[in-house]
Amino acid sequence: MSRAESAGDQVAIRGKIAARYDSDVEREVLGWFKQLLNLDIPAGMNNVQRALHSGVDLVKLALEVQKRVQNCPPAAKKMRLKPNTLSAPFKQMENIQVFLNFCEKMGMSKTSLFQTVDLYEGRNMAQFLTAVQQLGSECQRYGFDGPVIGSRPTEKNIREFTEEQLKAGNAIIGLQAGTNKCASQSGMAMGGVRHIADIKADDLCREGTGVIGLQSGSNKGASQSGMSMGAVRHVSDIRADEMDKDGQGVIGLQAGSNKGASQAGMSMGAVRHVSDIRADEMDKDGQGVIGLQAGSNKGASQSGMAMGSVRHVSDIRADDMSKDGQGVIGLQAGSNKGASQSGMSMGSVRHVSDIKSGQGSAEGQAIIGLQAGSNKGATQSGMSMGANRMVSDIKTGKMDQSSHGVTSLQYGSTDGASQSGMSFGGARNISQK
Repeated sequence: MSRAESAGDQVAIRGKIAARYDSDVEREVLGWFKQLLNLDIPAGMNNVQRALHSGVDLVKLALEVQKRVQNCPPAAKKMRLKPNTLSAPFKQMENIQVFLNFCEKMGMSKTSLFQTVDLYEGRNMAQFLTAVQQLGSECQRYGFDGPVIGSRPTEKNIREFTEEQLKAGNAIIGLQAGTNKCASQSGMAMGGVRHIADIKADDLCREGTGVIGLQSGSNKGASQSGMSMGAVRHVSDIRADEMDKDGQGVIGLQAGSNKGASQAGMSMGAVRHVSDIRADEMDKDGQGVIGLQAGSNKGASQSGMAMGSVRHVSDIRADDMSKDGQGVIGLQAGSNKGASQSGMSMGSVRHVSDIKSGQGSAEGQAIIGLQAGSNKGATQSGMSMGANRMVSDIKTGKMDQSSHGVTSLQYGSTDGASQSGMSFGGARNISQK
């Protein structure tokens, strides 16, 4: 009983399978049958299917391969290959199956074979041609002494490396890192990054060494006029007009106003407040009064107190010092055993542990260090003894001669006061004790 005709999707599927049929592979397979069996098969997919669908010629092909293979696999060599010439369909399909079994025992994988119906009913003739061609490749593996078809079979190529050969590969740069063939370190800075693909930079033109790139801005129409040494250069200049000469003697509003003010009564170096601190003259009647902040001196005397010492609200009692201890220096002051005042200036601080400093070189005593700035082109004109030397001078006008005899308000008032009972250099308090 014949199968029903294909319909629907089966027609499209059979069309795609038939499109895989290769005439070149057909020519090669039919030529192999001609050389081994002297069998002439007309070209064409339908002609090949009708000539070989009985399986008789396939069994004959397998028998010829079995005879000519020198190192035939034992399983394939033991097979009894005899074609069945009956015309019954199942007998013809048995012949096809015998051929498939022989191909499998020759080492072909099942994925390289075809189904019985692919040849008997012509369902996949392309796969049939591929299987016969693959059998020709397997024959070459076992030493076939006749003509062969198909590609040369792959062989195992086992390589064994010694330990020294394996370690030699540690000094080879892999292809993933690129190649350094025909490369040098010419023009590369110390520590520069090595790119896998070199970035080519042509030699810098000498004319361009004096050109500032656009990334750095433009200096067209710009100069260094008015810029101090080491100042930052902005890409876009900050314009500052020259100061008007008339405004050089004007104090800005940020510094307050000195209208109606004078330096009368101010000592050299005293702080000038934006808003003056007003202190009225002290009442003469109150000059002999001690404020409550100073405590009370009722029933107290100045016995045993040094000139200029602080008067506490509650007296701190100190017994008379023993005459024997007046020549002793307390432990709090450290010890001066084995010490002298050699090399110490008047009024300098005495440290518990002396700070040793070597004698200064005679040549360096006349040198002013860089930390002190430079006095080139400068004079001490107008500077008082012991005043600080500024890097940039602060200009002050001459003091009004009429104010030389005036004591500033910060020092208090001397009205009704005298120096009676005061030692030379003692502090003068605003409120008397």
